Amino acid sequence: MTPRAALDPRGLALLLVTVVGWGLNWPAMKLLLVELPPFSMRLACAAIGIALLFAIARWKGEALGVPRVLWPRLVMASLLNVTAWMGLAAFSLLWLAAGEATIVCYTMPVWASIFAWIILGDPPSRMRIAALALGLGGLLVLVLGSGLDLGLAKLPGVAVALSAAVLFSLGTVVTKRWPMALPPTASAAWQLTLGCVPLLIGALAVETPDFGALSAGSWAVLLYGGIGPLGLCYLAWFAALRRLPAEAAASGTLLTPVIGVASAALFLGEALGVREVVALSMTIGGVILAVRG
Repeated sequence: MTPRAALDPRGLALLLVTVVGWGLNWPAMKLLLVELPPFSMRLACAAIGIALLFAIARWKGEALGVPRVLWPRLVMASLLNVTAWMGLAAFSLLWLAAGEATIVCYTMPVWASIFAWIILGDPPSRMRIAALALGLGGLLVLVLGSGLDLGLAKLPGVAVALSAAVLFSLGTVVTKRWPMALPPTASAAWQLTLGCVPLLIGALAVETPDFGALSAGSWAVLLYGGIGPLGLCYLAWFAALRRLPAEAAASGTLLTPVIGVASAALFLGEALGVREVVALSMTIGGVILAVRG
């Protein structure tokens, strides 16, 4: 066992790039929701990310074709990893502050441990059970800590964000159980493309975005969302996974809600009081226990 060799400095640097980009994306999405509805906002960013990923895949010489036998698995992974995550996480911001949504969504490792038990036959330890209790306790503090009425008003957003976390966790475990033999950049590009189809249908059905009225600042945030979190950060994530143990990479993502909450307080002026700190601490503590348990 050589832990020092496993923790490749390049892998740690790539992981840091990933979590910083994903963390800053939460207040960025909240800013865009002022001028764009949720599905259209995510689709606009995704279009940039998709074009970038396919261009990089071609530049790297990766094969873009998908064997017929892999299409059902690819569609399922796309619905869980992209449609549910991108659509529901953005939709939750209609009720929740960016920092609150980040805390709820990053309970993912807790739910992943449950699905690993069901699908992979990996039963939860006492530590994972304690992790679930601690994570759910953090959600209760977040939702009800400032009063029952305000908590109930946020309940739809919590339910939507929690659904995003649960479905993304299911997608992670399903992908591990039935992996796809595709090059990493091409796989990410295809998942993003297929996962955005239901979001496009939803946007056409219920939204009327006015991209011509977007401010220069919103265009800049759109470019950031597409190039950073949905483009380069995905590439950095895949590269980090190749260089780091899975446990180290999963633990590293716990920095994302910390950055999300802190940047939302800095850029959006969102509250960062005792309730938020306690909820964040309990949720992160639960996720750490889940990863280590």
